[in-house]
Amino acid sequence: MKKQFSNSWKSSKQPRKQRKFRFNAPLHIKQKFVRAHLSKELRAKYGRRAVTLRKKDTVKIARGQFKGKTGKVDKVDLRNCKVYVAGITVTKKDGNTAFFPLYPSNLIITELVLEDKERQKILDKIKIKDKTEKQVKQKPVKQVKKNG
Repeated sequence: MKKQFSNSWKSSKQPRKQRKFRFNAPLHIKQKFVRAHLSKELRAKYGRRAVTLRKKDTVKIARGQFKGKTGKVDKVDLRNCKVYVAGITVTKKDGNTAFFPLYPSNLIITELVLEDKERQKILDKIKIKDKTEKQVKQKPVKQVKKNG
């Protein structure tokens, strides 16, 4: 089976090809896999459901043994599609502590870091786009008068 990356694997229904697509994907595509849902307040504010995770974002863990805990994203591992959150650690058998890797889909973003102008632009662009679509939809429909 071909080992180089191909976008055609994405369209396959076979689980082995889906796994292969995710495993062999280049980093610019893996970046899209590291997305998390926004909290209800942020969803209403920005008009988006999910955003790519970044370092220093504040997240709440929605599933797993650390469910309900919140913390700041300490590291985003694109190669393994994992996120490490400050304060979420496990004690190993030898006594050392290590960060616990989390799947991005099990996290909810509660606070965004908007220091990056590009990220701010992306969020604002979608917000503006949604407003213009709503204005188009709310225009009154002209009624046709029938002579008779």
